[in-house]
Amino acid sequence: MKKEISELIGTFAMVFCGCGAMTINEITGGDISHVGVAITWGLIVMAMIYAFGEISGAHFNPAVTVAFAVAKKFNWKYVPRYILFQIVGAFLAIGVLWFLFPDSTSYGHTYPAEGFEPYKAFILELILTFFLMVVIINVSTGSKEIGTMAAIAVGGIILLEAMFAGPMTKASMNPARSIAPAIISGNLQHLWLYVTAPFIGAILAVISCKLVKDDNCCNEGC
Repeated sequence: MKKEISELIGTFAMVFCGCGAMTINEITGGDISHVGVAITWGLIVMAMIYAFGEISGAHFNPAVTVAFAVAKKFNWKYVPRYILFQIVGAFLAIGVLWFLFPDSTSYGHTYPAEGFEPYKAFILELILTFFLMVVIINVSTGSKEIGTMAAIAVGGIILLEAMFAGPMTKASMNPARSIAPAIISGNLQHLWLYVTAPFIGAILAVISCKLVKDDNCCNEGC
């Protein structure tokens, strides 16, 4: 249960700070800025990997958890529990933001930019998650993150992707992070793409690992 609680706390912190930055940016008319939001996402993920990487693996993302299981770096029996605690953590975070900032209309919910077709947003989110998982799977074992470089690498790729793709899709790459604000704010129209694309992108990253590395690249403990 310690691993699951770590996932809950880590996901709570990540969503609270990341979506919190988006919420405060909304209600202050842009005081934080897009760059500030992207930096917030990168730094909070980095901090939570430092905090919980050696306990739970610091997934904080259902797509990452499933991808690790597909890669045989994580036991399938723990997948439902991890995902449950990740989603609960995300809902708790958005619930607190809803309490603190009732004037917000979005709470960091994810949606395609105006004029950017949903199918294009789907493709972009898939590619973003692919890149994210490529980095994650190469700096971790699935159950534990490897040292300080894992936090820097994963936080860095999230900051990078949020920086350039955030204006088009909000750069979610995480079903739990998208589900909670969508439901609490009532913005469900595009939720389907933010739930499906990350899983596909993360699993494709696992396949790419097998294509470019040794046959046992995705075995437990590699």
